[in-house]
Amino acid sequence: MAEEQQPSTDDETAAKSATTKQASPKAETDQSATQPVEDQPTATPEEVAALEKKAADFEDKYLRAEAEVQNMQARFQKEQATLIKYDGQQLAKDVLPVIDNLERALAVEASDDVAAQIKKGVQMTYDHLEDALKRNHVTEIAALGQTFDPTLHQAVQSVPAEDGQTAETVVNVLQKGYQLKDRVLRPAMVVVAQ
Repeated sequence: MAEEQQPSTDDETAAKSATTKQASPKAETDQSATQPVEDQPTATPEEVAALEKKAADFEDKYLRAEAEVQNMQARFQKEQATLIKYDGQQLAKDVLPVIDNLERALAVEASDDVAAQIKKGVQMTYDHLEDALKRNHVTEIAALGQTFDPTLHQAVQSVPAEDGQTAETVVNVLQKGYQLKDRVLRPAMVVVAQ
């Protein structure tokens, strides 16, 4: 009376999974053996040429776009350098009439002590303003006795050359000219000997 032992459900599940694992690699190889292997698609020479042309066009467009970006960056850097170089140009132009008025005030003779003190204060102001302009690269354009240069001088009058004067020479400066670094802010108004 030996009782037969019934396998438990856990034992049955384990046996099934072991059988499945053993069967799986074989099943995969059987399936791959039964399926036909597809050959690589072949392209016609016309298709290859068309694809090569398309690739060359894309490469050309890429290179052109890259060159355009580099050109834009170079142009931007150049413009930025110019802006930095000539920073303060408008302020300097606006200050030039102030310098002219201070020079006119200094040209007036002081007749008493009060006027002399005022003139001294104007001179100090003029000196400080001129020094500040020089520190910021605003300089006076040399004109008197120089050869007339239309890029730096504006001729408002011409006079006959006298003894010792050469033609096309500046003989009188009516208004001083100034430049910021190498850029003319205001040309010198001059009288030129002819």
